[in-house]
Amino acid sequence: MYVVLNADAQQVPLYTQYMLNEFILNPAAGGKQDYFEAKSNNRYQWKGITDAPRTYILSLNGPLRSRKVGLGGYLFTDITGPTRRTGIYGSYAYHLKLSDKLKLGLGLSAGILQFTVDGSKINLHDAGDVALDSRVQSVLLPDFGFGLHLYSKEFSLGFSAPQLVQNRLDLYESKNVSSKLEDHYFINGAYRIQATEDIEIEPSFLVKVLKPVPTQVDAGLKIKYRDLIWLGGAYRTKDAYSAMVGLVLQKHITFAYAHDFTFSNLKNYSSGTHEILVGIKFIKAPKTAITQ
Repeated sequence: MYVVLNADAQQVPLYTQYMLNEFILNPAAGGKQDYFEAKSNNRYQWKGITDAPRTYILSLNGPLRSRKVGLGGYLFTDITGPTRRTGIYGSYAYHLKLSDKLKLGLGLSAGILQFTVDGSKINLHDAGDVALDSRVQSVLLPDFGFGLHLYSKEFSLGFSAPQLVQNRLDLYESKNVSSKLEDHYFINGAYRIQATEDIEIEPSFLVKVLKPVPTQVDAGLKIKYRDLIWLGGAYRTKDAYSAMVGLVLQKHITFAYAHDFTFSNLKNYSSGTHEILVGIKFIKAPKTAITQ
């Protein structure tokens, strides 16, 4: 295995079922519902490939009593071969009432990121390379982000920008081995269509911008029956098709599964990607109108 540490690549955790947890993408979505909600996202990417990425996310968010303020936080770890990224974040959102149906969330997030490389798991092309060694190297960095989230009962539209401060990742003493946090920009949206009394259709999209990597677009469609069960599909440009299924138990517990069928060159080596989500709703806030 060879490693290049100054490559441009996505540096924040993302997942296929983005429409089920907008808060992970955008701190401004925190507290938009009238209850607190915890969710666990677990992604096992490119099964069949050694040292393929594995991502685990645990999040919690909900409103304060006034329903104007939302608080939340999440913890994630992203493991790929000898590298690991771990982060813990807190967030604050303020929700403005623009009209009887329309609200705007303004959100900020702050956290700590840890980047780790286990040199003992790296096979060097040049055994005597002084740039890398067999030690475990780690660096801690602060991180900040913000977001906007426009929403009503029928639709949502958000913009977020994590990693506002492009700190350097100086894991090794060599000046030739370095990297930094890169700008990421996300635009996501969804629209809910009440097709019949029992059936709701929800198209959604997510645009991911990270220069100089080509912009990537996810487009999804979810069909829900009586808020109990749903089926869905998604398409990710230059990467994969996805199938999704979900179930709600006792109105409070959510289980969801997604499988990515890659159509890139990786299809010759991987059986696809598995993603599991578990969520629970609790502590419903009192019904207090947002007045400003």
